[in-house]
Amino acid sequence: MKVIDTDIADVKLIEPKVFADDRGFFFESWRANTMADHGILGPWVQDNHSRSAKGVLRGIHYQIRQAQGKLVRVTSGAVLDVAVDLRRSSPTFGRYVAYELSAENKRMLWVPPGFGHAFLTLEDETDFLYKCTDYFAPEHDRSIVWNDPDIGIDWGLGAGETPDLSEKDANGALLRDAELYP
Repeated sequence: MKVIDTDIADVKLIEPKVFADDRGFFFESWRANTMADHGILGPWVQDNHSRSAKGVLRGIHYQIRQAQGKLVRVTSGAVLDVAVDLRRSSPTFGRYVAYELSAENKRMLWVPPGFGHAFLTLEDETDFLYKCTDYFAPEHDRSIVWNDPDIGIDWGLGAGETPDLSEKDANGALLRDAELYP
């Protein structure tokens, strides 16, 4: 397993070692000692699985209390996966990293507590899995609008193209007005 530093120090891109032949493939998607060496510890208390059609954008989500770390991956289809630093005291506050995660490349992304998370599905019937370090708490759930100009995420959309959004995501707060981490 290869754990790669990203442009934001605490976010890690993980490339598992895949053993494949004409029968299929095998890889370790979690190994506690390897992940701990890179600061990815858990404990894991909740697993989530979502399926989305092409063009669905979910996020930018975070919990202001009971902040969740998320280890995310795709088992069918592909996404552009985004982590946004929402820690005001961080030197990378308001910056983001984005990576394509797919069933084909088998990459995973570690999104630590203190970050917002979002993804745009690039294929139909995309299955997205995430392991979480804390429970979902609706009373602490927050959302920043996907196209916040101060963050400036490049979603790779064509001119005038808009993703399929939930009402919550379409009405997310602007970064400058959002309740954020210290």
